[in-house]
Amino acid sequence: MYNSKIIGLGHYVPENVVTNDDLSKLMETNDEWIQERTGIKERRHVVKGEDTTTTMGVKAAKIAIERAGIDKDDIDFIVFATLSPDYYFPGPGVLVQRDLGIKTVGALDVRNQCSGFVYGISVADQYIKSGMYKNVLVIGSEVHSTGLDMTTRGRGVSVIFGDGAGAAVVSREEDTTKGILSTHLHSEGQHAEELSLIAPGMGKRWVTDIIEENDPNDESYYPYMNGQFVFKNAVVRFSEVIMEGLQTNGLSPSDINMLVPHQANLRISQFVQKKFGLSNDQVYNNIMNYGNTTAASIPIALTEAWEKGKINSGDLVVLAAFGSGFTWGSVIIKW
Repeated sequence: MYNSKIIGLGHYVPENVVTNDDLSKLMETNDEWIQERTGIKERRHVVKGEDTTTTMGVKAAKIAIERAGIDKDDIDFIVFATLSPDYYFPGPGVLVQRDLGIKTVGALDVRNQCSGFVYGISVADQYIKSGMYKNVLVIGSEVHSTGLDMTTRGRGVSVIFGDGAGAAVVSREEDTTKGILSTHLHSEGQHAEELSLIAPGMGKRWVTDIIEENDPNDESYYPYMNGQFVFKNAVVRFSEVIMEGLQTNGLSPSDINMLVPHQANLRISQFVQKKFGLSNDQVYNNIMNYGNTTAASIPIALTEAWEKGKINSGDLVVLAAFGSGFTWGSVIIKW
């Protein structure tokens, strides 16, 4: 039996910075309103035709592989988490395999939205612990900006999301006291429509329906979020799944050196931080700079925290996420 360990991290965000003041020129909103409700000051948007979900994932992956000190052909498996694939099908996992020039390894696409990276890490962890693979590349990447309703009608969602990518190389660890100690995954599909994008989808509205009706007021292909309902569920599930992970390993909140939460809303992170009695040095937030990048938010934040020397050998690191589905999860790591 092995443990798995993150041995390389990388992230990439587009150069195009979009501030709250920039958005106020497109819709009825302002910097104060956005910061008060979300904590976001700015985000990154791709320049259409330059970056895609796949190309950003590839850029982040190259950095992670280099930092891991391995060759790209040492990668045994690819897990790609996103809600915004380049194509409806195939998914971006195989595109990464192609664009990195990796041998014909398996590639798995994970569609768990905001908790996608946590789910991806869990998949990698189990493959490695079983002995099936030695090095798994896990990517979280999102392009939201090209699919948002950038008008006053869509401001409740559009001001929140940004574009970016993060990646991790997860590898075999012989010392079972180090690395990923446990992962914990949950879902509650009865609330699926509270945070969703309905069309195009085979179930209700496919492209042919949208084209046939040509309804300028059709909002089914824009993201929908019941903000207050999502917030209330998020703070509960975040807390539950963090405690589940700690208790599984005989730990308490005071043992946490670094909590890296999904960057959904700064107010959610602050609520969880206060509940667990953690200091600012024990929680890493960067939503103010990037907005909510969904599956990319944890790997971007984790990479930045590590780059800044906030995560060191022997630290207890906790990853936690909640999002559309509803799905949520946590990862407990002895760094």
